[in-house]
Amino acid sequence: MTDDQRCLFCRIVAGELPSRRVYADEQAYAFLDISPWHAGHTLVVPRRHVVDLVSGEPVMAGLGPAIDAVSRLLVNRLDADGINLLVASGPVAGQEVLHLHVHLIPRYADAPGTTHLINPHSVADHELDDVHARLTTPGAS
Repeated sequence: MTDDQRCLFCRIVAGELPSRRVYADEQAYAFLDISPWHAGHTLVVPRRHVVDLVSGEPVMAGLGPAIDAVSRLLVNRLDADGINLLVASGPVAGQEVLHLHVHLIPRYADAPGTTHLINPHSVADHELDDVHARLTTPGAS
């Protein structure tokens, strides 16, 4: 079995595992993080298997349109007051899934600044479903 056949994110992109997709194009796939730091925390991943930011052929330019579209979606639909973009490259940097992924973390006025950035918490499926509906239902906000 190849790395991309075992890869959690490759399996999500292929539709083998469920996700709450909020955006997809030819280069990228974006879905809600199941352990969000803040409501709407979304991962943008390349469709093809790329281990990290500095391995293999560069892919960040191809992810640009997805990052832009999802950032705007998060601000407009979730009334976020800001966005943090984070990429961890390699286990030492905190990368847990070895498939390049960009964290887009909506930020809200009640928890500003980088000291409140990482706030992992458990959420119920219905909470993720509510955020997903707000992001994917036309006219919802």
